[in-house]
Amino acid sequence: MRSETIHENVTMRYIDEYRNPKHVSTLARLIAENTCHDYSLMEVCGGHSAAIRRFGIPSLLPSRVRLLSGPGCPVCVTATAFIDKAIACSALPGTIIASYGDMIRVPGSTSSLEKEKSKGADVRIVLSAHEALGIALQNPEKNIIFLAIGFETTAPGTAVTVLQAKKDHTSNFFVLCAHKTMPPAMEAILAGGTRLDGFICPGHVAAVTGSGIFDFIPAKYGAGCVVSGFEPVDILMSILMLVKQVNSKKLSVEIQYKRAVTVSGNSIARSKMNDVFEECDSEWRGLGIIGSGGLRLREQYSEFDADLCFPVKTESRSENNSCICAEILRGLKRPPDCRLFSSACSPETPAGACMVSAEGSCNAWYRYRTAI
Repeated sequence: MRSETIHENVTMRYIDEYRNPKHVSTLARLIAENTCHDYSLMEVCGGHSAAIRRFGIPSLLPSRVRLLSGPGCPVCVTATAFIDKAIACSALPGTIIASYGDMIRVPGSTSSLEKEKSKGADVRIVLSAHEALGIALQNPEKNIIFLAIGFETTAPGTAVTVLQAKKDHTSNFFVLCAHKTMPPAMEAILAGGTRLDGFICPGHVAAVTGSGIFDFIPAKYGAGCVVSGFEPVDILMSILMLVKQVNSKKLSVEIQYKRAVTVSGNSIARSKMNDVFEECDSEWRGLGIIGSGGLRLREQYSEFDADLCFPVKTESRSENNSCICAEILRGLKRPPDCRLFSSACSPETPAGACMVSAEGSCNAWYRYRTAI
């Protein structure tokens, strides 16, 4: 693990140092000293959204530094139509749905995978695509459909699993794909009129892709970018770096999370992902259809494509008009602005996708309200 510095006199190598109250106080003071006007900064990673609330980061910042949560939670941006299709597939005879845990609670048009499971559908929670492939090998008489969601962080894992299934001639493993790519969504937010001075860029995505995927943002949209880690010192340091970028008007892509991220990223992970997937237009909950905002299986892997192999019919309905998840995901509103927040909508009874996952902005605001 590489060391990082707060300033020339402080070097950090261990996790507890990234939570050191002295370092946190120093960074909070430096941010306050450098704040000279209003700043709107958006994180686009569910891990950052949760960490910002968990560690009470907003309470350490000047009022002129405003943090907004963007579409960084993969569960939150998965479209209703995808959930409806997964539910329809769960009703097919001899079918097992393999899903990440949070996904089964996301509301579709009329039901959820959790509700269908309670009615008898075979829906199993897995931690990876590889685990889903294992279920396929253990149940050769069943069709296993893995719900592939997530950004560039999880897509390589799905790709490696598909390659393994291809190599082993596994005929009962399928992928219903809703993988997303982050840069087009960030561009859609800026092009859609959300006013931002900078992005706290997703560290896990950039560990795979490299920080270079964000280079177009300062050049084309005049917003700064800092790839951040997930500890309090990481986040505060990233905010300070963005504030200094805005003050100097020298907007760029910087890497705060140098212990995990490089400019070029992980070439092996990128290669596997590019071998198996190709870019496609994709529907994002709250953002609509984003050009090149998703991934789909290439033609040579079509035998694993659940979309092609199981052409079920669904009729998706419009989402709850009282829920403002769409505006929250675009950075136009905050969770407390929703009249359902903490009353009709809670982690136990989520009315919208942003409340379901631990990485959802509404869920994080709800769980860490005392830290806000």
